[in-house]
Amino acid sequence: MLNKLIFPFLLAALLAGCGNNDVVSETERNLPDSSAVIQKFDTVMNSDAPAIRGGMLKYALVAESSFQGIFSPVFSEDAYDEELMGFSHESIFAYDEEFQLTQDGMATFVLNENLKTISITLQDNLKWSDGAALTADDILYAYEVIGHPDYAGSLYGETFANVIGMAEYHEGIADAIAGIDVLDDTHLTIAFKELNPSVLQAGGALWSQPLPRHQLGSIPVSEMMNAPQLREQSVGTGPFRVKTIVPGESVLFEANEYYWKGKPKLDHILVEAVSPATIVSEMEAGNYDVAVLPASSYETYKDFDNITLLGREALATTYIGFKLGSWDAESGANSLDPNNKMADAALRRAMAYALDNESIAALIFDGLQQSANGMIPPAFEGFGDAEAAGFSYDPAKAAALLDEAGYIDQDGDGYRETPDGKLLAISFAAVAGGDAADTVAAYYIQQWKAVGLDVSLATGRLIEYHRFQDMLASDDPAIDVYQGTWATGMDPNPTGFFGRTSALNYTRWTNEKNDSLLDQINAAVSMEENKRTGIYREWQKLLIEEAPVIPTLWRTQIFAVNNRVKNFNIRYGATRGWETIELTSEEPVR
Repeated sequence: MLNKLIFPFLLAALLAGCGNNDVVSETERNLPDSSAVIQKFDTVMNSDAPAIRGGMLKYALVAESSFQGIFSPVFSEDAYDEELMGFSHESIFAYDEEFQLTQDGMATFVLNENLKTISITLQDNLKWSDGAALTADDILYAYEVIGHPDYAGSLYGETFANVIGMAEYHEGIADAIAGIDVLDDTHLTIAFKELNPSVLQAGGALWSQPLPRHQLGSIPVSEMMNAPQLREQSVGTGPFRVKTIVPGESVLFEANEYYWKGKPKLDHILVEAVSPATIVSEMEAGNYDVAVLPASSYETYKDFDNITLLGREALATTYIGFKLGSWDAESGANSLDPNNKMADAALRRAMAYALDNESIAALIFDGLQQSANGMIPPAFEGFGDAEAAGFSYDPAKAAALLDEAGYIDQDGDGYRETPDGKLLAISFAAVAGGDAADTVAAYYIQQWKAVGLDVSLATGRLIEYHRFQDMLASDDPAIDVYQGTWATGMDPNPTGFFGRTSALNYTRWTNEKNDSLLDQINAAVSMEENKRTGIYREWQKLLIEEAPVIPTLWRTQIFAVNNRVKNFNIRYGATRGWETIELTSEEPVR
């Protein structure tokens, strides 16, 4: 494995360059071998030590910014809030290691391909965390809120419009969703225009998070996102419930005695927001029991003897995105701007070939990240293509693409102008405080400068997480290019992130072939595995050709677990969760 100390010298060499083609060839000659062994970890931590009764586990939410505190899957758009809801909210459906729904959860289901319906049956006597009955009507209510004309969240789109009657309800033409029929407290049927693989994919087209009508039903949908019932008194279906909140800083969860699997072994879980800059020393000191640690710091904590390291492939892809248009809220669609600065696919492809993500993975992340050859994370076997070339590091090809497209240095300043001779200054945005964010951003900028592109940080610095998200969503003109993460969740269907009518399609890229391929992904033809694989591969090939995004890295999530913790399991599809975790001592191992 390459020593990370090499990287600053490599970066310094790039900084010394002036951005011309001579720098490209010099960089190629001086780059070290960037291969790295992809590290493997266990996903389960067991202990033979006897457990104490109850106790409080301390969980570190590793975050550069404060969390927003919207405790509802229907409204939350914050990765930190999503992590917090892992304790208090739970899907009504279980799933296996391949992320396919099973019959082992709070609800079972029957698929009728001829009628294009799914019939759902809830277990008897399910309860919310406040003791109120959880019924089929609460599932309907989630659809009613998401599809409501006044809904302020970002979930509504093509996936929900696939439910019969949902579009008419969303447009205010109908007062009810025709395709959802509640038969009684434990049974309902949902009818779809088309059945597709996402219907049976965990986290997919079959919405799995009910909404408590008994708590929220009197609140106008337009006011619901800011209601104290979601921010202070949230009720859920998970093993723990919110007891107290210090806004943006901490949440104390208590055991939910109404949890469908029985009351959890722990009494409490205290979650506190901890800076990435201090989390390693906090874990070494035994101040927290569980944390997801930054990969770039692996060498500093890999030998701690008071923790056990577990790891799994993250269900996410880091990427470089190009701002290519804008979101039209009135029409509910993305609009591509043919005159946009980044509109030329040749320019975008050149910027992709200029990046050496193999070195980033090896030199910074010790093999805990790997260069991505597509947008579908490798955990989804059968959806991606391990043999695809993707964008390999080829600065000579990047320079040739720019030359052929007419991006030439016409004034001799070391930077290329546009084909019509105008200044080409590109603003690049990235989130502050991410894993090695400063180093990676500086490296990318220097590699783009090495092929003659004048790229600098938007706003002059990395951007705070929430402001960054707001700037992307509002199509702030200060951003031309950005580094983001597509968190797929357990469903790799790209419609919600790349669809023409998706507000989360932050590139605003639209393309008729993309529309056609997404339609096929969402059609019954994709229920057949061989056809689904071919469609997904063709879709990813289109992304490489058009380059609205550059897939850069796939990540390994590293969980540091104090050695007093028992029965900790991060395996995808595990049927046992936070409710089974115990502690073997009153105080953490230090």
